[in-house]
Amino acid sequence: MIEIVRVRYDDPAHAAALIGLLDAYARDPAGGGEPLSDFARAKLIAELAARPFIFSVLAFDGGTPVGLVNAIEGFSTFACRPLVNVHDVVVAPSHRGRGIAAQLFAEVEAIARERGACKLTLEVLEGNAPARALYRRLGFAAYQLDPGMGEAQFLQKWLD
Repeated sequence: MIEIVRVRYDDPAHAAALIGLLDAYARDPAGGGEPLSDFARAKLIAELAARPFIFSVLAFDGGTPVGLVNAIEGFSTFACRPLVNVHDVVVAPSHRGRGIAAQLFAEVEAIARERGACKLTLEVLEGNAPARALYRRLGFAAYQLDPGMGEAQFLQKWLD
């Protein structure tokens, strides 16, 4: 039986589950292939807890953490309402294909609606076909305002 819970950053079991799952994701090629830094491991939970616009959802199979979503509230100026960006999605390899990600997303959507959000956003790597298929099934589509202008691209610039 899979249990979906809203993370309480002050709960040591939740904190350990979040760090463990996020580290596993970071080590995966889809997450960059490198473990979380010692700095991130030591500081992440406190930093998440300090930001009320961030929330996380965990999936447990019995007492075993098997899924995680970290989400960050932003703001849509056009809609003049909050939006929620799904920042990290993790399902343990042993539990993939069981609908856990969809259950996590259902809880994220419920929280987003509670916050009055107008939409959910996310980014996904082009080569992650299983995730892209899931997101399409859940109703996600490429972002565009005017088809003549094409689809939005996700870009980044690292700051030192």
